[in-house]
Amino acid sequence: MTVYDPPQGPLVILHSDHQVLLVDKPAGLLSVPGKGPDLTDCLIARVQAVFPDALLVHRLDRDTSGVMIFAMAPHAQRHLGLQFENRQTKKTYVARVWGEIAEKTGTVDLPLIVDWPNRPLQMVDHENGRSAVTDWRVVRKGGGETRVRLMPKTGRSHQLRVHMLALGHPILGDPFYATGQARDHPRLMLHSETLQFRHPDGGQGMRISAKCPF
Repeated sequence: MTVYDPPQGPLVILHSDHQVLLVDKPAGLLSVPGKGPDLTDCLIARVQAVFPDALLVHRLDRDTSGVMIFAMAPHAQRHLGLQFENRQTKKTYVARVWGEIAEKTGTVDLPLIVDWPNRPLQMVDHENGRSAVTDWRVVRKGGGETRVRLMPKTGRSHQLRVHMLALGHPILGDPFYATGQARDHPRLMLHSETLQFRHPDGGQGMRISAKCPF
């Protein structure tokens, strides 16, 4: 196992008000504490050091960067949590994947379940898996790779990673699902680019973005 050595640096705040806080999570930093004393450094701890009232709403994988939203009051946490649960938020991700995808757009509809002996890995399971749907669109391709924009319709663990693997195009730098040259990258090339949601105070639609670092 590799040593957990998350990047250090100031919080990158994308938006802050009395109900919501949006930050740009760096790749390599846990969203919440892991199991063990060496895994306590995480985004929620760093956020609460500056904003003590901040509450967790959702998570990003450790290796994924980009937009994460926190609630600044219990009411806002419930409001946002229901939006995620009822699929009323819209998320877009940018990824660099192995190989050049022939089609321009598509949808992956493959149910997922935890690969129990190999957890936290997930796998496709048509009988017992939970519904997982991802729309994708090619941004550009060349040099043996493709840049894609991913629009998940569901929020399963490792969904984008397993869905791109199922297409035959694993995300570059993925320590769990990529192999060989596809894995040999400094980080997982997956970034949460935009989040659309309704503001808990009044329901106004908001769209917050974080610039892709790769």
